[in-house]
Amino acid sequence: MILKAIVSLSKNLLLTFIALVFSFSSSLAQNKYLPSPAFRDGEKITYTVFYNVIGIYVNAGTAVFQTNLERYNNTDVYHVVAEGRTNKKYDWIFKVRDRYESYFDTEKFRSLRFVRNIHEGDFKHHEEIVFQPKKNLVITNDNVYHVPGSIMDVINAVFYARNIDYNAYRPGAKISFNIFLDGQVYNSYVRYLGKERVTTKYGTYQAIKLKPLLIEGSVFKDGENMTLWVTDDARHVPVRAESPISVGSIKIDMADYQITN
Repeated sequence: MILKAIVSLSKNLLLTFIALVFSFSSSLAQNKYLPSPAFRDGEKITYTVFYNVIGIYVNAGTAVFQTNLERYNNTDVYHVVAEGRTNKKYDWIFKVRDRYESYFDTEKFRSLRFVRNIHEGDFKHHEEIVFQPKKNLVITNDNVYHVPGSIMDVINAVFYARNIDYNAYRPGAKISFNIFLDGQVYNSYVRYLGKERVTTKYGTYQAIKLKPLLIEGSVFKDGENMTLWVTDDARHVPVRAESPISVGSIKIDMADYQITN
């Protein structure tokens, strides 16, 4: 039972993590934001993914987000690389080495390019998506989509949402979002629940508490089933996420934060 559940989690380790951290992207127009970016060049955040099926949390894998300032198509961009992997002790069950990349401009945080390289067991998949925000187009490997303005990829969404000024909202407020994923546009929101202290395996933080509306899939049920905590400071770093899944539950804790440049 435990091995089967770990395999189910491993097949979508990084995307599962992204969904737990922020499974949404912003519709932008009515949201309120911090005066400067919450993240910076050289930021590296490492997370531990814990899985629980019989009352015991198992260290199932890691996820790492690395951010750098670069140039892309003559534009200053943030290039974020997110990598997820199962722990080596579980590789014999199902080995995962996934890598996602997002390029978004530094001025308006608009998605420009998204790359997904999946290596899960014997399955490999490469996907590249080009965003044309001025034309409201998204170009994938095999199709062209007309999308709403300011649509984002899932990695870009993680970082854009960190810039929301939650002090401008009252507890219970919904903040609306749109996201482009697997050829579809999803409408979602995050509910702001207020502030509290949260203690994780790696530390105690004064935090902002959120409830994202999840997109239903093979791992999650839709609805406000996940709880997320981000630091109540200028960086808004996600430090813990918890959610039930199809079998058991998941807890993800920030293990390390550093500026590498």
